[in-house]
Amino acid sequence: MRGFLVALMIATPALMLPDVTADTTQIILLVALLAAFLVFIEYNSNFPSIVEFRNAPPLNRLRFCGFFVAVFLLTVICAGRTEPTLLTGALTSVARLMGNLLDFPFSPVRLVILAMPVDTPETTLQLVRAAAGLSYLLAVVTVAIFVVLVRMFGWPSSRNGAFNVWVNLPLFDPTAGGDALARLKRDARINMVLGFLLPFLLPAVAKLAAVVIGSITLQEPQTLIWTMTLWAFLPASLMMRGIAMSKIAEMIEEKRRRSYAREAENDYQVA
Repeated sequence: MRGFLVALMIATPALMLPDVTADTTQIILLVALLAAFLVFIEYNSNFPSIVEFRNAPPLNRLRFCGFFVAVFLLTVICAGRTEPTLLTGALTSVARLMGNLLDFPFSPVRLVILAMPVDTPETTLQLVRAAAGLSYLLAVVTVAIFVVLVRMFGWPSSRNGAFNVWVNLPLFDPTAGGDALARLKRDARINMVLGFLLPFLLPAVAKLAAVVIGSITLQEPQTLIWTMTLWAFLPASLMMRGIAMSKIAEMIEEKRRRSYAREAENDYQVA
């Protein structure tokens, strides 16, 4: 089911947008099947590889749902440009409202607009503003929901058993040197800082890259959908990873504190 949902998410723009060529659809379906196969292998393997927090729900589910909702809504909005309906009109109005509200000086949405080429048509700028505002709002809401799960509902729940660092953090090596707790806290801070800064930095990087490789146009619907979704949810994913690692570090620190207190109590009783 996980593999099928991932494949469906990747194929959604190609399946819903009009005027998609057969070659493009075939390539996207191939990528979707490959992604589904990788997810299936990862979640059915006893040994972790790259997918983090696979046994600590609902972090990955929340990431996926936020990403999927953003892709679906942006696809509906882009499809409404050529085949308008009541639903596409309503979603476009909401997205434009969000884009206009978030388009203030030095905001991530304003930086995205400034990163566009000078000769970009006004209609394209309006669509980019709406897509950026909607995707960024969805990313912020996704992070906020995860913060609530961590702080108010005690993620990760003990109902899923003890938290296995090796399975849930396969890219983190506790034996790499130094105190694992200190490195875990450092990595958590780095991820949260990057998650906060990347929405501001990525448009600037795209503007600089345009000088070398040429301007990136977002007039193609699928390019717009995936660019805006990745721009918003890559930082959100890093932010959530940092929050999760910080919570795990708190759990390890609390376990150490109780262990040290128990040892001190036992030493006192022996004496």
